[in-house]
Amino acid sequence: MTLDPQSIRKDFPALAAEAIFFDSPGGTQVPNRVVERISRYLTTTNANHGGAFVTSRASDEVVAEARRAMADFLNAPSPAEIVFGPNMTTLTLSLSRALARTLNPGDEIVVTHLDHDANIAPWLLVAEDRGCTVHWLDFDVEDCTLRMDQLETMLSKRTRLVAVGYASNAVGTINPVAQIVERAHQAGALVYVDAVQYAPHGPIDVQALDCDFLVVSAYKFFGPHVGALYGKREHLERLRAYKVRPAPEEPPEKFETGTQNFEGIAGVLGALEYLAELGRRSGGEHAERYAADFEGRRLRLKQAMAAIRSYEMDLSGALLDALEAVPGLRVYGLTERSKLDRRVPTVSFRMEGWHPRQLAEALAEAGIYVWDGNYYALAVTERLGVEASGGMVRVGLAHYNTREEVRRLGEVLQALARRRPG
Repeated sequence: MTLDPQSIRKDFPALAAEAIFFDSPGGTQVPNRVVERISRYLTTTNANHGGAFVTSRASDEVVAEARRAMADFLNAPSPAEIVFGPNMTTLTLSLSRALARTLNPGDEIVVTHLDHDANIAPWLLVAEDRGCTVHWLDFDVEDCTLRMDQLETMLSKRTRLVAVGYASNAVGTINPVAQIVERAHQAGALVYVDAVQYAPHGPIDVQALDCDFLVVSAYKFFGPHVGALYGKREHLERLRAYKVRPAPEEPPEKFETGTQNFEGIAGVLGALEYLAELGRRSGGEHAERYAADFEGRRLRLKQAMAAIRSYEMDLSGALLDALEAVPGLRVYGLTERSKLDRRVPTVSFRMEGWHPRQLAEALAEAGIYVWDGNYYALAVTERLGVEASGGMVRVGLAHYNTREEVRRLGEVLQALARRRPG
C-alpha cells in the first residue's frame, strides 16, 4: 500500500505544532522512536566505552547494534565498515587527512561544482598540502545536471580520487554515481560519495555502487545529529588514522576519535528501527522487487526507502506545479515531470522583487519553514550567478509532508508575488 502521511505524522511529535516544515534538506524532524531510544540510553545505559560493568557493556551493545543497523541501511558487507562521527563534514575532513598520506605531488583529484562544500573543501586542502592538481567537473546551468562528457577528459593515470555527491543539496539533482564509480575505477581512482542529501529519499546500496567511501548524516533521515561513514574494509585497514596512541588500531574504531556521542548513536538506531517498521507496514508493494536480494532488516529498510521514494516523487510533481504557477518565480534544476526520478524533492528558486532572505522571513511569518542562502553549496550558487545576491530559497519535502502543505505554500507565494517586501 502507499504511504499514509496522516498516519506517519502521528509518529513525529514536532509536527503537532502549527507550522509547515519544508526545512528537511537542512535536517528532518524525528519520530518518537528516536526520542525514546535517546531517553532510554541516558537513563539506563549511560556510560563510557569499554568498561567491565553493566552499563558500559550495555552502552557498547547499543553502539554495536546501531553499527549493524547502519550496515543494513547502506547494504555494507560488514558493520566493521561503518564509522560514526559528529557529522559528514568532520568525518570527511578526518578521512581526507588519512588519504592525504597516500598522495604525492602531481597526483590529481576531481571535484564537482554541484557538491556541498564539505565534499570539496577537504580535497582542496589536501591538494594544497600535497601538491596535487584539482579538476572541476562542471554542470549544465539550464538543468543542473553534471557534464558527464567532461569526466572522461579529466580522468587519467594520475587521478587518485573522485569526490561526488549522490544528490545535490541545493538543486536536488541525482548524479549517476554508479557510472562515475565505474569510470573512476577504470582509471585507478578511488571514489568518495556524499550521500547526505540522497539518504532520506531512496535506497542506498554501497555494494551495487562499488564506491570506496560513502558518508551520510542521520539528522537528514529522521535521526539525531550524528554522521556515519562507510569505507571498504581494505581501505579502512590500510589507511593510517590520525588518532591518540591508546585508541584501537583496527577499523572502524581507529577512525572514531575520542569519546563518541553514544546517546546520539542510540538515536541513530532508533531512526533505523523507525524506518524498518515503516518498511514492514507500508513497503509490501516493494517486497517482490527486493526479496530476491535482501532479507530481514535489510529488506525492510529497502522497502521503506522505496515507498518513501514513490510517495515523494508524486508530491514533487505537486510542488513544482505550485511553484511554477507563481508569477516571477524561477525554479533551478530539473523540472520536467518525466525526469522526477533524476532528482530528490529538494527544490530551490528565486522570486522577482524579493531577496531570498526576505522571502524566507515572509514565509516564516506565515508558518512555513524554508531555507535561504547557499546551504554550503557555494560552488553551485557561484556557478548559477546568484551567490552575490543572496543565493536562493530552498524547499524540501519529506514523507511526512502533505499535498495540503504544498497547496498552502503555493497560496502564500502567490500572495507575496502580488506585493513587494517592506
